[in-house]
Amino acid sequence: MATRGSRDTNTPRVTIAFSNPVPELPEVEVIRRGIAPHLEGRHIADVAIRNPNLRWPVSPNMAQTLRGLKINSVSRRAKYLLLNCGEGSVILHLGMSGSLRLLIPSAAIPSALAAVAPQKHDHIDLILDNGTIFRLRDPRRFGAMLWSCDDALHHKLLAQLGPEPLDAAFDGAVLHKKTRGRSASIKQVLMNSHIVAGVGNIYASEALFHAGINPLSPTDRIGLSRYKKLAEAIKHTLNLAIEAGGSSLRDFVGSDGKPGYFQQQYWVYGRTGQPCRKCGTPITQIRQGQRSSFYCPRCQK
Repeated sequence: MATRGSRDTNTPRVTIAFSNPVPELPEVEVIRRGIAPHLEGRHIADVAIRNPNLRWPVSPNMAQTLRGLKINSVSRRAKYLLLNCGEGSVILHLGMSGSLRLLIPSAAIPSALAAVAPQKHDHIDLILDNGTIFRLRDPRRFGAMLWSCDDALHHKLLAQLGPEPLDAAFDGAVLHKKTRGRSASIKQVLMNSHIVAGVGNIYASEALFHAGINPLSPTDRIGLSRYKKLAEAIKHTLNLAIEAGGSSLRDFVGSDGKPGYFQQQYWVYGRTGQPCRKCGTPITQIRQGQRSSFYCPRCQK
């Protein structure tokens, strides 16, 4: 007989996995689009919490709070996923090693695989009213699953985030204003989530290349016209990555059955010593704030 939090574990299921080492905004958006059709409109029938010791401890009341709630929508803020349940929201972050899995009953998909029993690092399951299991796996436990009974955007983890780079309101003028009085390098500032939310290492390097800006450039030395070009490059780069399914999604299977392919389109990231795709100059790699930056010394001034 199935026990609470593990009902119907013997039922064959299709497993859809969504994971990426340290996912950036495009990967999180691709994951959101992948899980939303399976979660939206469903009720949470049960919750299994096997290990509450994530980056922030899972509330002992989480299971009781979530049972019976309807997931109205799945949204994203920066690198956070939000399961909006009307009276509150589940806030999800995958940290450095987290991944999400959907275990879908075979009745829904004829080519079902065998049921996948919880493994050592499968910490939390949300069991939906149609038998689908939404599972959080996190070997290093740097991820998070939190409940916010108020507007999730006012939660302390999200309230201080900068503007969404894909929002229409984000442009060069916003970026120019937020960087006044700062002497740090533009690459480091772009990765500051209080300045702009969700632009990580890969896409900062790529956007700076397309804008023709050296990652070492001091932010207060960059003029408005170049910031306008940079904001457009950020939007363009992120949108291309989303369309390509993100970068290096090792276990990810999207709605079209394809993994992330944006890494095949990199202009500078990870291409140390290789010729620039535009001018042929070898790509340079440097260290900035414990992270690697890649750029073309000829194309980026």
